[in-house]
Amino acid sequence: MPHNLPILTLCRKCLAPVLAGTLVFASISGVGLPHGALKTASAATTAATYKLVQQAETMVTSGAKQVDYQWVSSNASETTQLVHVLQIDLTNPYVQLNAMSGKASTVTTRQSVGGMAKETGAVAGINGDVFNTSTTTSEGVAMGAVIRSGELLTSTSQLTGMYAFAVTKDKQPLIDLFNFTGMVTAEDGTSFALSGLNQSAYRTEPDNGYSHVNKLYIYTDNWTASQRPMNSGTTPTEALIVNGVVTEIAKGSQIATAIPANGYILRGHKEAADFIANHLAVGQTVNANYQLVSQTTGTSYDPSSFQMMVGGHTILINNGAAATFSRDISGLSGSSDRPRTAVGYSKDGKTVYLITVEESGDRKGVTLKELQQILLKLGVYKAVNMDGGGSTTMVTRPLGETAATLTHPTSSGTYQRLVANGIGVYTTAPQGAVKGIVASGTKTLFIGQQATYSLKAYDTYYNPIDASTLTPAWSVDGAVGTFASGVFTATKAGTAKLTVAAGSAKNTVDIEVIGGEQLSQLSVNPSTTLLQVGQAITVPVTATLKDGRALSVPSSAITWEFKGFTADYTGGQLVIKSVNENAANAYAIARYDGFSTMIVLAPGTEKKLEDFENAGYTVSFTALPAETGGAAFITDGLTGRETTKALELDYDFTLGSGDRRAYAVLGSGLSLDGSPSALTLDVMGDNSNSWLRGEVTNSDGSISYLTIADKVNWTGWKTVRVDLSSAGIKAPAKLTKLYVVNLAEDQDERATTGTVAFDNLALQYPPTASTTTGRTVILTVGSKEASVGGNAVAMDTAPYIQANTTYVPLRFISEALGGQADWEQTLKRVTVLRGSKMIELWPDRADMIATGVRVTAPASPMVQNGRVLVPLRVVSEQLGLTVVWEQTKKSITIY
Repeated sequence: MPHNLPILTLCRKCLAPVLAGTLVFASISGVGLPHGALKTASAATTAATYKLVQQAETMVTSGAKQVDYQWVSSNASETTQLVHVLQIDLTNPYVQLNAMSGKASTVTTRQSVGGMAKETGAVAGINGDVFNTSTTTSEGVAMGAVIRSGELLTSTSQLTGMYAFAVTKDKQPLIDLFNFTGMVTAEDGTSFALSGLNQSAYRTEPDNGYSHVNKLYIYTDNWTASQRPMNSGTTPTEALIVNGVVTEIAKGSQIATAIPANGYILRGHKEAADFIANHLAVGQTVNANYQLVSQTTGTSYDPSSFQMMVGGHTILINNGAAATFSRDISGLSGSSDRPRTAVGYSKDGKTVYLITVEESGDRKGVTLKELQQILLKLGVYKAVNMDGGGSTTMVTRPLGETAATLTHPTSSGTYQRLVANGIGVYTTAPQGAVKGIVASGTKTLFIGQQATYSLKAYDTYYNPIDASTLTPAWSVDGAVGTFASGVFTATKAGTAKLTVAAGSAKNTVDIEVIGGEQLSQLSVNPSTTLLQVGQAITVPVTATLKDGRALSVPSSAITWEFKGFTADYTGGQLVIKSVNENAANAYAIARYDGFSTMIVLAPGTEKKLEDFENAGYTVSFTALPAETGGAAFITDGLTGRETTKALELDYDFTLGSGDRRAYAVLGSGLSLDGSPSALTLDVMGDNSNSWLRGEVTNSDGSISYLTIADKVNWTGWKTVRVDLSSAGIKAPAKLTKLYVVNLAEDQDERATTGTVAFDNLALQYPPTASTTTGRTVILTVGSKEASVGGNAVAMDTAPYIQANTTYVPLRFISEALGGQADWEQTLKRVTVLRGSKMIELWPDRADMIATGVRVTAPASPMVQNGRVLVPLRVVSEQLGLTVVWEQTKKSITIY
């Protein structure tokens, strides 16, 4: 019976990247860092100090509350991080903690934390243990023990330094290192040691052994995967035990009979297989017993003595002090800022803390050393690190609501990773009397947006109750909008309080209406830039705020201005009605409360590159490192492309180490004729979070790389537009490869196997920048005569210098440079368009907007004698031109 096949990976360093939370198999000596170490802003500055500032507190249910904090640095340049805490009072008779697991409470079907909470009725929860993320090499079972309501669902793995969190039946919290021990005794009195329960194949520590070689395991009905387990490198002999009696034996094969609730499978290899074959027989009795043993105290525990247990990773806090890490933290990016999850409890054992640190916008989380400091400031006495990164998730049930929802963004936004297990918060409280009411609805809006609010109610145990018998009275203070029939319409930037009253109960919600002054950037990601009558263009708009928040702007809040064409705008989509004759530059300008951005459209400039229907070349597969598996081929029948062909790329990054790449090689390459500005293509995603790229071979043999997607965080087909303008492509060039990248850094955040596909590649070409492209403009201070492309041109106002800034007439400078310029008298706004650039400036304002980005304006326009003058260098350089000043001649040359 061979047992030298790969189990997950063949070496310790190769196994690490495929685990969520990156469970690193390496020496653990000397991995602790000084307890007082804190992140520093830079080597040139004083080390930053931090404080934990409470922001909000709300009850979830009787005995459980959510408290939100800011982790604020003394270094003003560092971003404030957000910390979320579920605080559980174990002395409260109505609140319970329990383990949550996969779908239908199985251990081999991963599920989101939100899904677990919904399925089990939890009012709150967080993600739990680390697990193997690969779906082709492992079942994704948790690496540590899981106990739910006293039942052991999975055993511990033979790994070093893996702590677990538990709560006993008498509601005492515990964080400790546990071993699994057990024994199976046959009717003839012969016994054999158990090595585990419901575990995937893995490499043991510290011997680097094969987990299932020469071992005996138990599998229960909580294991629903088709193999027990996959990739074990062993041939099993199995026995099915029902009500303590052997009912079936399979020598050298797996039993096909489903495991009943009152039974289990004994699965053995080598000596364990001999035990089954020689000492068990159908009809004979068998006794199996097992327990968990503390590695620190030697105490044995019957799993039924615990209410719950979930495995974790390194210890963080011990006896009220930062602990030396019990495992290598490099694979967790422990010294880098990451989203984190942790569990701890107070010194008196009465309070449990479930903690997450979020990643969103420019908030990137914290290091593990910072996490330790946060926990200490919370008053945590003992704590363990749970799976973090992309797995970090918290859900809570808002007051008055019936279901738990996402508490804060995950690293993927609203997407919740499917994880092995979690810790759920449950209530057993009876229904109480009405205690309070809640106005339910969105709290952040844009001008022009409408939001519907409804009345919710909760009882004396903070659980939801029927509010239909209550008659609400609504009111809004502050002049930011109007409210009618439960619908609020935002009309002005600012804040307000929305109040709802019913009887003697009252609730107030703080509403924020985002204003243009809060924006740092406005961006549009059009589905195409083709200027053609009848063309429909999806134009999602995103606003990035000065505080780092990135918010989708509803279509009702955006006003569009069209130059060179006309269009209808409905529901986030432009439909082109007409195009001006000989329109070379057509602009769609998106405006929101004084802030703007734009996209450039061009007629007849989209060209099919490849649709794979009649490809006259061979597609091949190559990969790095050499161990990487996969295939690339043109196929039909893909979901969503059942009747057409597409390029499929399969990859398997299970083996190997470091950065990993899987390439689809497109024959000798697809010619990128001319100088395209963008590539559009349909991509079938696999939600792997991998990096998707393209490779272009330039005319001089150099390579340019295209980022198709930073993260493949979607499933199914979608159209992607790739900007080629900054890729450094040198014509004639060829697109030679499309490929998937799984970088070594944070490799646990990405799936190790998957399939992506490509279809309908098309090129888009930029509009002509202007008819005067390449002309040189020469101006002389004090002279009304200028030279444009060698021709003398008269100006109505001579350039002049004020406060070291040269000013020129707006109309002249825009026309000489081949652009368009407008002065909006009411708003006192200068707008200049040229090629792919747009700038907007205002007199006496210290900032300007450059193609959707707020930047500092070294100088602002001025109005003099009825003429608008603009700062020459500011305008020219923002339009991508070069300005040269010659002191002796007092001349300005613009290239």
